Amino acid sequence: MNAERTFVMIKPDGVQRRLIGKVLQRIEESGLKVVAMKFLRVSTKMAERHYEIHKGKPFYEGLIKYITSGPVVAMVVEGENAIENIRKMVGATDPKKAQPGTIRGDYAQHIGRNIIHASDGKETARKEIALWFKEDEIIDYSIDDEKWIYE
Repeated sequence: MNAERTFVMIKPDGVQRRLIGKVLQRIEESGLKVVAMKFLRVSTKMAERHYEIHKGKPFYEGLIKYITSGPVVAMVVEGENAIENIRKMVGATDPKKAQPGTIRGDYAQHIGRNIIHASDGKETARKEIALWFKEDEIIDYSIDDEKWIYE
């Protein structure tokens, strides 16, 4: 297997709506593996670092307020084509454009409350993983079903 890692965050609305288990179930049932996970409240400083690419945009202040409004679940997910597979699973940023069967298509109603964040590429994944996790918090392990998922 040619494993790839990506960053995923269940946002405050996903936590408040008790969707943590459903999101984790979809990730695990797809054959991807969680190799790090934290339940935490995001500080303003961390939120600003995570969303620095959006600084100056009209929605930036609201985004910072929202992501710091309640706890989140941050995780590193690993597997073959993990970034692309998670992005497909998550669906379009705007839930109105997200396909049924995706996390946002099934659970979200508004772009400002869209349940989940997922890295959009390899460089973003690398930066986000490094921002949210220390290297020793990411666990390298194998699971028996990998031989049934990957050739």
